[in-house]
Amino acid sequence: MPIQTVNINTTTTASLDYYLIAFDANGNERLETDGFISQKLVNILATQPITDVFFISHGWLGDIPAAKQQYNNWISAMAYSSADIQKIQELRKSQNQEFRPLLIGLHWPSKPWGNEDLNAKPASFDTSGSELNEIIDQYAQDVADTEVAREALRTIFAASIEYSLPPETLPPEVNQAYEVLIKEASLDNDETDSESFDLKPEAIYQSLLAEEEQTEEISFAVGDTPQSRSNKFLDVLQYVSYWKMKQRARDIGQTSGFNLLTQLQKAAAETVRFHLVGHSFGCIVVSSIVAGKKDSQLVRPVDSLILIQGALSLWSYCSNIPRRTNLAGCFSSIINNLKVKGPIVTTRSIHDNSVTKLYPAASVLGRLQGQDIDFAAIQSEFPEYGSIGTFGIQGIEEITSLKMHPCEKPYDFQSGKVYNLESSQFIRNLVNGKDEDAHNNIAQPEVAHAVWSAAFAS
Repeated sequence: MPIQTVNINTTTTASLDYYLIAFDANGNERLETDGFISQKLVNILATQPITDVFFISHGWLGDIPAAKQQYNNWISAMAYSSADIQKIQELRKSQNQEFRPLLIGLHWPSKPWGNEDLNAKPASFDTSGSELNEIIDQYAQDVADTEVAREALRTIFAASIEYSLPPETLPPEVNQAYEVLIKEASLDNDETDSESFDLKPEAIYQSLLAEEEQTEEISFAVGDTPQSRSNKFLDVLQYVSYWKMKQRARDIGQTSGFNLLTQLQKAAAETVRFHLVGHSFGCIVVSSIVAGKKDSQLVRPVDSLILIQGALSLWSYCSNIPRRTNLAGCFSSIINNLKVKGPIVTTRSIHDNSVTKLYPAASVLGRLQGQDIDFAAIQSEFPEYGSIGTFGIQGIEEITSLKMHPCEKPYDFQSGKVYNLESSQFIRNLVNGKDEDAHNNIAQPEVAHAVWSAAFAS
């Protein structure tokens, strides 16, 4: 499993292999049959003339098969960028180096009860005894681990057995149980990035019944389409995991991810450049890796940071969130402490319904937590709650807004600058002449061109 090969035909000399390093829900690296992948990566960097490390993270609702598929798509798009590869080869040659990339795909379990363990228990159970309690324990870990949440889960499981066929609508007690779960799951949200989204259990359920390939309500996943399973009651649980997975992205990034990057930087020569790329919640992962915990510092700044359709707050990087009292964004240390040597590049698209509609402009739960600012009542270009994938990074100085370039047009990215790329022309999903959610439609040559161009500037 660790070494993956992208099977495409290309005339480039760049390696198409990448290493998949997997963490469990607690951030522990998984042991492969021949040892830890992290140690293999350390050995490669210590003994081989690597010039550039690309560290990539997927987003929400990604198990191992989905992560492999996304990395295959991303790396294929990068490999097809032959002009960009030739340019970086020539650039490294001018620096007395032969371009040798090392690609790393980080997997973190962001899909509740996904395909992570071949020995996982099947989903069949009865509604009494220790087996159900064990399953409730398992589900609570990925949604909300409170007694109230456990009772709601018990109601949902009981209904999933009672109805041999899915009813036309959610039974009232199940809908209420889901509303309780949504509230419990969102209360643990981080106050410096406190967006929630307005999940409607019945809307999700109807979408699943219709087996729509993509909908505005539920299209925030790693894969292009939600996986259809037989039990629609339990399918809804996937989407209630939003807050838990958002926090997991940050926890794993700032601990295990930070430690791994630190380990690799220590093993690598000082000339090796590190480029971090994230998508959706993966932008939280890579931002957390760079930021680390409070007062932590990498061996040296990373060389570029690319946030593709980021599902994190537009204020995450600023020192003072507007209309707050001395409240900094959770990743403000990245800017304040110059933790990225090269450019920080974001993409945003009006066709990404997941971050424009599911990532709300105002949070009721935020107000319940005492954050009662109503941005709609004041003159403001940006909302209180919104994502980088919709607005880019905001609230800091020296932000440059550009349109995403076609592959033949070069960028002039500068070190230490932030670039928000308006990418609606290319991050788009046209189906039969109609725009559908483009959140996952990112394996485009123009996106790869932006990633390569950020590496040029470092």
